[in-house]
Amino acid sequence: MTVSGSWERAARGAMLLGNDGELRPTIFAEMSALATSTGAINLGQGFPDQDGPAEVLEAARRAISDGVNQYPPGMGMPVLREAIAAHQERFYGIRVDAGANVLVTAGATEALAATILALTDEGDEVVTLEPFYDAYGALIAHAKATHVTVPLRAPDFQPDHDDLRAAVTDRTRLILINSPHNPTGSVLPRETLELLVELAHEHDALIVTDEVYEHLTFETTHTPISSLPGAFERTITISSGGKTFSTTGWKIGWIVAPTELVAAILAVKQFLTYVNGAPFQPAIAVGLGLPDEYFTTAAATLAAKRDILSAGLTAAGFAVSRPQAGYFVIADASPLGVTDGAEFCRALPALAGVVGVPVTAFVHPDRRTGYESLVRFAFCKKVELLERASAQLSELRTQ
Repeated sequence: MTVSGSWERAARGAMLLGNDGELRPTIFAEMSALATSTGAINLGQGFPDQDGPAEVLEAARRAISDGVNQYPPGMGMPVLREAIAAHQERFYGIRVDAGANVLVTAGATEALAATILALTDEGDEVVTLEPFYDAYGALIAHAKATHVTVPLRAPDFQPDHDDLRAAVTDRTRLILINSPHNPTGSVLPRETLELLVELAHEHDALIVTDEVYEHLTFETTHTPISSLPGAFERTITISSGGKTFSTTGWKIGWIVAPTELVAAILAVKQFLTYVNGAPFQPAIAVGLGLPDEYFTTAAATLAAKRDILSAGLTAAGFAVSRPQAGYFVIADASPLGVTDGAEFCRALPALAGVVGVPVTAFVHPDRRTGYESLVRFAFCKKVELLERASAQLSELRTQ
């Protein structure tokens, strides 16, 4: 049996339709449910399977015991806002006022939601890279703004500068940049960041930058766009503690921006979650103050895991990209005869006992050309699990 023939047959039994026969859950929920129902190794969802640093976890326990369990201040607890400001200066040389320029949010996704809803009107254009984190498209649609994308193409997944110049116009309100990038793991070079600042000034646009993987870079460094000349006054920087400290369930994120933009975003944010995570806020403050060794070791450990899974995917017959950062590796299944990545992902648990997510889930339905056979796999897992997944994936060679 060929791989292509077997995955097509397996996929027909793996579809998850809604009660009306039309609606489906998101591909992420679908793949996680498929992993649970089949017992497959879930490399589709981007969360670690190991706890974060003991100091951070203990700080949360201590805060709970000390009674830090009620509503925190609307802007966030001062201890965390001060830690975020200190972090920006320590790592990037960016000086900000913790009292005026920092807003704590319920994860980066709420920060994105509040920012997009606060700063766009119906018909405004929001430019993103494509593939894009799935929340971007949904949030832009909720704001009734217009989503404009710039493609990232394998193998390096970098935007063409002419495409950026064409996409950013006088109709552009926000340039939403995700670097380090999910799902591709690419990191935007300085010359691209400088072009984006130039375009924002030329067209009077604001820059929104999603930097949740800022400390998880490999063989490269992260440059916040707000650290570039002329950028801070029109940039909303978004990050969180979930990825850096393996605490994705805590949902502690933040915004760093000029005072007037923070005020506008807070006006919306207060009607979303209002506040969140009181005992987790001082714990993330502890994390941000950890020694440099913690951050370098976390990145090096993740890079080693990337290499384990990448080697396994290559041995299984995939063409594999080399991510510069983040939790994910992109693998092209076309050498296995695959033309539809979504169907292939639905079949993969039966074929190899592993779950991935098709990259077409991160692009607009009418712009899937070039992405059809690409699959995202998460490597933020225990080494033994990645080794087992690699061994199981090798079975694809024999089918």
